[in-house]
Amino acid sequence: MSHSTGPDNRAPHATSTPDDTGHAMGHAVQLDSVRLTLPSIAGPVDILRGITLGVGIGETVGVVGPSGSGKTSMMMVIAGLERPTAGRVVVAGEEISSLGEDRLALFRRRKVGVVFQNFHLIANMTALENVALPLEFAARRDAFEHARDRLDAVGLGHRIHHYPGQLSGGEQQRVALARAFVSEPALLLADEPTGNLDGATGHGVMDLLFSLQDAVGTTLILITHAPELAERCGRIVHMADGLIAFDDRRNGR
Repeated sequence: MSHSTGPDNRAPHATSTPDDTGHAMGHAVQLDSVRLTLPSIAGPVDILRGITLGVGIGETVGVVGPSGSGKTSMMMVIAGLERPTAGRVVVAGEEISSLGEDRLALFRRRKVGVVFQNFHLIANMTALENVALPLEFAARRDAFEHARDRLDAVGLGHRIHHYPGQLSGGEQQRVALARAFVSEPALLLADEPTGNLDGATGHGVMDLLFSLQDAVGTTLILITHAPELAERCGRIVHMADGLIAFDDRRNGR
């Protein structure tokens, strides 16, 4: 059974809102006055202090800033892995700010792919099983067939029966990319995806990430400390102290 991409797998195009340049654009992500305050021994800590951000469908955005500026926290809020203290979060046409855990899990499975620095593969599952897992959760009967195709696409068709511990760091991140893209998500969030890789391997992984993003048409938000990786995006958002300090809209992707 071959996989055909349905409209539910993509960000909706039905609504458009003006961006800050006055042009109409569909939003894959919209954050309105988003705040995140977390408890600590010393008292409440304001992690995000009123983030407003719109990301267009198919856009590539690099998010940069010093450690502690709120980059990863913003990504966690967008992914529905952290609930904002205040504000509104709309992703792929769905307001997720007030969804319950079951609905959030379903939303992530259908709409969002995430790639982490530490790969987050399941150690006792093969590469094929790791990639097929999101499709199995969605009760796709062609899960393993489609997972095999994705592993072929990232150059690991010969390693499908290997476990994460039998793969190099670069190969593990390729498996993670295949898993993130297997459902053709509307949005891909990548948090320091080359942080644990050497320079040459990291560049290869990023080439692959952008190639997959371009082929699928996924909106990409890339968190990175590496300026040369952020420069590959069509837009760079600079964060500091839980706020967007500067939004650099550029030509390109």
